[in-house]
Amino acid sequence: MPSVTSWLRLEPRNRNAEMNTSLQARVYDPLWLLTRQWQFGEFQGEDNGSPVIARWRGEAAPLTRYQSGAIGSGTNIVASKYDGSRMPLEALVEREPARPAISQTDRLRFSVEAGQHFLRLLDQQPLPPPKRATYRAAFIREYSLAGLTNEQREHLDRESLAFCDLMAARVPDGRRLYEALRSTTPGEIVIDPALEVEESDVAEVEKAARLWLQWFETFFSEPREDNPSWLPERMEYGFSVATRFGDGERVLTAPEYYEGHLDWHSFDVNPDVTLGAAGDKPFKEVTGTAIPAPASFRGMPAPRFWEFEDAQVNFGSVDAGPTDILRLLLVEFALAYGNDWFVIPIELEVGALYRSNSLVVVDSFGVRHSLKPSSELGEPHSSWRMFQQSQLRGNGPTKPPASNLFFLPPSLVKSLESSPIEEVLFLRDEMANMAWGVERVIESATERQLNRFEQQRTTAQSPPQTSATKSIYKLASEVPGYWVPLIPVKTTAGLRLRRGKVLKLDGTQEFMEAQGRILRDEQSLSIFEEEIPREGIRVTRSYQLTRWHDGSTHLWIGRRKRVGSGEGSSGLRFDTLES
Repeated sequence: MPSVTSWLRLEPRNRNAEMNTSLQARVYDPLWLLTRQWQFGEFQGEDNGSPVIARWRGEAAPLTRYQSGAIGSGTNIVASKYDGSRMPLEALVEREPARPAISQTDRLRFSVEAGQHFLRLLDQQPLPPPKRATYRAAFIREYSLAGLTNEQREHLDRESLAFCDLMAARVPDGRRLYEALRSTTPGEIVIDPALEVEESDVAEVEKAARLWLQWFETFFSEPREDNPSWLPERMEYGFSVATRFGDGERVLTAPEYYEGHLDWHSFDVNPDVTLGAAGDKPFKEVTGTAIPAPASFRGMPAPRFWEFEDAQVNFGSVDAGPTDILRLLLVEFALAYGNDWFVIPIELEVGALYRSNSLVVVDSFGVRHSLKPSSELGEPHSSWRMFQQSQLRGNGPTKPPASNLFFLPPSLVKSLESSPIEEVLFLRDEMANMAWGVERVIESATERQLNRFEQQRTTAQSPPQTSATKSIYKLASEVPGYWVPLIPVKTTAGLRLRRGKVLKLDGTQEFMEAQGRILRDEQSLSIFEEEIPREGIRVTRSYQLTRWHDGSTHLWIGRRKRVGSGEGSSGLRFDTLES
């Protein structure tokens, strides 16, 4: 269908050939001109050259030694070797034994699932179906999950008992199967003659067993013994790492780590300790050459005259008082001096300690400038201590930070954390003049969360009915069974909170003890008194899963310490008369 379209075009025409009025860029707000100083070039230096090329030379010393636990001043030992390219440091520090032992009645679910996995691997072998079924029945018969004794049943919850009764004599026990298949000779598989495996089928069964042993031994990342990095008296981890420079050994100590992520600020230089890294492989020199690029960040002033900045980052709205020096410095850098800084990218490998030797910058006039570290420039420039490692004081006076060191630890970027399989709340009870470790959640025998409060409520018996006319004298009031007392004890190292016991009031003369690993593992748990503040602390155990940069997967059980929920009251009273 034909149509006629018409429009009007507006064309501005300057009646005067002079551009003076237009170039004036008149505005009615003088504050606008003050905020455009950056665009007007008020902060631009005209008497110097721009950097054209920069060359950095330094030394890289990979970590070679690792020592678990706290370390005293003046210690000289030979620590175990460590390669940061094979395992993240968090996994090495936090991991604890996870595979169950035959004598234990915990972690039964993993034993069952391990046995089921062996049967799946056996089914994948090229065996005739009748023989495959025969061998499956033979392994279940010889290594079945044994039933629980009466004594063991008394210490398990109802869910765990139902699971054990269901799986008993139905699947192989992974713990027994592992002990039976592995041999003291590396690469050798032991096949029990009681399984009656035919000679023509031994190769297929051994292949399934070899694959299963490799899976069983590498499924968890765990140490051979209990984790010595966990310091129960502090409820945190402590460890040290070491490397070697040309002028000697460097030891870095993390005295208190509990947050779940390691970074450079978690470590302090420990000059009074050696870990045997002086004879390890030497450091290597690294060089980086790049074209300096102006530093850029979100919210910085726009370079164009009439361009409005992005309002998502507004440094002008930063609320800073006269005493907020750091905030004022940040705003001053962002709004005035941000365009004076240049950045040169340098690729560094993780898991090493670095030291700068030289930084040479060539400007647009061909002049070479040699820049030194801020610590070597004297006051007031030497007070700049960004990324510098502090030094452990020990028993002497405070030491200045270690200059010209940059630590890039082999730490995780991100990991997956499960729900806590154990949670203990440490709190103070001012009425009872003591502290308590409240086991809110523990790990059941089937590796599930077991709520101690719900467990006690379902198993608690109703108190006997007494006559209302009689008064009852009680030596002590009843305390929940999942409240573990921490009794103050004076020691040579100061005031400690030592784990105690609470006597049951049912006349059995038995004690209520801790059931979780956080409070039960140590033979004599003795916590420093200052580690449990008035707000309390919360310690958890949970599964951690991550993938390292070489593609390997690491699964371990780690612990975390967080702020508690304040004070509490157990209701403990002595010598009471109830009517």
